[in-house]
Amino acid sequence: MGQVESDKYFEKYLAYDMEINSVRLVYFSPTGTSKRVAEAIAKGIQLSCEHVDLTPPTARTREFERLSDELAVIAAPVYAGRIPSEAVYRLRRISANDTPAVLVAVYGNRLYEDALVELQDLTIELGFRPVAGGAFIGEHSYSTAEVPTAHGRPDADDVEKAMEFGRKVMEKLSGISGPEDIPPLELPGNRPYREGMRDTSELVEPVTREELCVKCGKCAEVCPTSSITVNDLVTTKADTCIWCCACVKNCPSGARVMSPILQKASRWLNTDYSERREPETYL
Repeated sequence: MGQVESDKYFEKYLAYDMEINSVRLVYFSPTGTSKRVAEAIAKGIQLSCEHVDLTPPTARTREFERLSDELAVIAAPVYAGRIPSEAVYRLRRISANDTPAVLVAVYGNRLYEDALVELQDLTIELGFRPVAGGAFIGEHSYSTAEVPTAHGRPDADDVEKAMEFGRKVMEKLSGISGPEDIPPLELPGNRPYREGMRDTSELVEPVTREELCVKCGKCAEVCPTSSITVNDLVTTKADTCIWCCACVKNCPSGARVMSPILQKASRWLNTDYSERREPETYL
């Protein structure tokens, strides 16, 4: 073996060293549920962790370092059975070097359909090696106290199951010598993926009850797409709003409310999907 071939062999051997000392949490989480699930999984893994929050508008243009010798926990919400296009756009700013990854889809108690396989395909494209997957339940974006759907989730039971999932991930990794030995991950879902959220010409984005609004600016602060402007009136750009309802859930005066179309969807979810669902994990 010549020197060049020897160097390449040695570099490959080092690249496949599975010694993992830290966790990188990567998430898009407008209402905080995906973040909380990812944190619970990391607590079960019991390694130091760093956060890569893809939620703020600045994440659309931020340069991220390439992930390598660590374990990634990648979490995103489910919108209409898919990973939302805005999350996909921001995840594409992340790259990896055969980094093992735990894939997490957080859905609002309806169905997660093709979200996990979509996340799997995307992360493989970005250089990750999926080692485990999980579908966890978070309070639906359209849930309210009056019309609840998965209200308050992830709850204590969900957190405990997420921690146990993290422990099982580490058990699986302990028996794997390198990324090339990670077996293909079988996840539920279909290819081609189902149709995602549809565009609509009707007024869908949340609206503001100006008589209740105190102009605190919280809605604009939490909006992941900078769609909200607060001046004398509160305005919302319909073409960039992703209907995440972070503004509604964070409004301190109750002035920010769902549009009639979203309220109708909220009632449908409460009627047809009120039965408690439990997390599903794949190792």
